[in-house]
Amino acid sequence: MIGEAQLPADLVSILKDAGLIEGGQEPGLAVTMLAADGSTRRFARISLHGRPLCLAVFPEVAEGSMLAEAVAAWRIGRHLQRQGVPVPELYGWDERRGLILFEDLGDTRLHDLVQATDFAAPGPRNRLLGMYRQAIDRLVAMQIDGGAGLDDGWCRDAPRYDRQLMLERESGYFLRAFWQDLLALPVPAGIDDEFAAIAGMAAQAPAGFFLHRDFQSRNIMIKDGRIRIIDYQGGRFGPLGYDLASLLIDPYADLPLDFSGHLFHYYLDRLGERMIFDPRDFRRHYSLLALQRNLQIIGAFAFLSRVRGKLFFADYIRPAVEKLRARLQEPIFAGQRILRAMADEAVERIG
Repeated sequence: MIGEAQLPADLVSILKDAGLIEGGQEPGLAVTMLAADGSTRRFARISLHGRPLCLAVFPEVAEGSMLAEAVAAWRIGRHLQRQGVPVPELYGWDERRGLILFEDLGDTRLHDLVQATDFAAPGPRNRLLGMYRQAIDRLVAMQIDGGAGLDDGWCRDAPRYDRQLMLERESGYFLRAFWQDLLALPVPAGIDDEFAAIAGMAAQAPAGFFLHRDFQSRNIMIKDGRIRIIDYQGGRFGPLGYDLASLLIDPYADLPLDFSGHLFHYYLDRLGERMIFDPRDFRRHYSLLALQRNLQIIGAFAFLSRVRGKLFFADYIRPAVEKLRARLQEPIFAGQRILRAMADEAVERIG
């Protein structure tokens, strides 16, 4: 929590229209502003006599890309809800301000369960494994059912995860925000060619599924023992392996290799119940997409910690870089000699 505030009059009107309150600014109605992670959006918990009513989410400025993000959250959220994906209930919408009233899912994230789990203790480990399996069950359903009927006009920028996005917002992000700005190092000659080769191979993965693009433990809530998915407003069409990689290489969780390996095979089993696919192709595409995701993570954490001053993210840069270096040891990346050398140097400098 970052403070208390009085409810604005138009928010009260939306609460009334949504059927969450009956009167006006009645006694006991309050708003508590909540801190966000990397988002510029504002979050407010609305309560009545101490009982949570909903969560109000609205852009810092109701114009341009910030308003477009809110519109995407509303439209994509309603679509996912219709498709049976366990996102928060959407209670109300003020299109002018980009304000959405969501179901309040509480404060427990999958990340909190990870932090509270002793992986050496079989009981707690197995309970956490059960939650991750449930997350994968929901992921498979979201990817397939969420992709069905998705209108790419609802996506706030690029409607599809493609090669250009990889080069600009993932490997390019890594190069600018992390390598040049954070480490203050010159761009190695030839790295653009290596990034282009990786993106070209990754872009060969079938991309007609719903892609959340930030499916990690801090965007998965737990309410009444059930997985709920938030922060889907960046959704678009994309490949299957990317969101799975987001979950399994998540630096917030830093899952043990045997734990994430089990979940990888569990995902293949669940996916096989829904569609026919070639496991060898999937594994190859997964490695490429996991590398792309890793580059995006490092770039984002560098930007958020250095430029926006959110030092929380700085602690996760080293684990993400170490995962990048480990990923590059796979045979498929034998030709990426420059990037492998960059990962080695980055680990040394961060350490």
